[in-house]
Amino acid sequence: MSQTATVPHGLPMDRDAGPFDPPSAITRLRETRPVSPLVFPDGHEGWLVTGYEAVRKLMADTRFSSRQDIGIVHVPYETPGMPAATEPSPVIPGLFIAMDPPDHTRLRRKLTGAFTVRRMKQLEEHIVEVAERQLEAMALLTPPVDLVREFALPLPSLVICEMLGVPYADRETFQANSAKFLVKDQPLEEKMAAYGAMTSYLAGLVMGKRAEPGDDLLSDLARDEDLSVEELTGISFLLLLAGHETTANMLALGTFALLEHPEQLAELRADPELVPGAVEELMRYLSVADIFYRYATEDIELCGETIGKGSTVVVSLLAANRDPRRFDDADALDIHRTARGHVSFGHGVHQCLGQQLARIEMRAGFAGLIRRFPTLRLAVDAAEVPLRTDMNIYGVHELPVTWTETGG
Repeated sequence: MSQTATVPHGLPMDRDAGPFDPPSAITRLRETRPVSPLVFPDGHEGWLVTGYEAVRKLMADTRFSSRQDIGIVHVPYETPGMPAATEPSPVIPGLFIAMDPPDHTRLRRKLTGAFTVRRMKQLEEHIVEVAERQLEAMALLTPPVDLVREFALPLPSLVICEMLGVPYADRETFQANSAKFLVKDQPLEEKMAAYGAMTSYLAGLVMGKRAEPGDDLLSDLARDEDLSVEELTGISFLLLLAGHETTANMLALGTFALLEHPEQLAELRADPELVPGAVEELMRYLSVADIFYRYATEDIELCGETIGKGSTVVVSLLAANRDPRRFDDADALDIHRTARGHVSFGHGVHQCLGQQLARIEMRAGFAGLIRRFPTLRLAVDAAEVPLRTDMNIYGVHELPVTWTETGG
């Protein structure tokens, strides 16, 4: 690689441009070289892809592998984060996000029926009811309250637990372990201890469902003799983690963003029909699941650069979603924008399986929150909101909010 002086050493992570924006170093790289060399902390060279066109092409090209057992770096499985070691990761059964076709295809095909648009539409009324119940419970509290704890986290947790057949009473255990698993800078033993705690719990659950299946998604999967208990456990882990962490962080960070854009929030209150479009724009604008990894299985030309066989490639979905070549005034939040085509759910064969579920949860969550709490506001200065810069899924650790009780 040439231009060594301009090559970043390590992935720029400092959100110096504000709580909702990509690191300015990544933005500058996208403008000058959307497919850019990158030197990893251990000294080996890879690539960082930040341009919208390049990200779409890369994620649609299965020559860029999602497997972590063939790369030269360790990458945490279903989560972004800088590599922590120079050894390939072992294959974990069932974790199809870290697989390529045909293994990925075999497992994902068993789940597509449960997440069709039609099936999600059937769930929509119930999801609205879950959101309303949670908002009513929050309204009984004396403000200020933490929106993450009282609304943003419970809503998707309740929904995914019901879908999968995971007892909601166990939420504190799996939420704590999934949060530990998503911490960026921690010893690998601690990450794997959290992973082990979750998978031990889930293995017991799926074995119970294989013995006595119920009326839920994990029971349906457990009836499939083609799936081993280890595969069922890996699938359960992926669905449970992704099914509550991503939407919870979008609800909380999205509320923070709307409170910081009061004119647009007022428009949403005045016209709830704008909510679905606003959800798409918030996903584009915030892109809480930002950094992903691929591994080049052969020499591949990408937007004028040749990525050599064996290269580790880092992909920034947030940078792609803020690319001014694709979206006008891309760094502005605009609820009237047609954000169709954003890559917040990924692209290609690994595009998010649960994207329709997430959309319905966010539409129900934002619409209900805006209607039920017309005077909602931050209870602290914006600068005091604790950001999840230490986590592999971005958002806020807490969002202290208050409201005028007579208007709430």
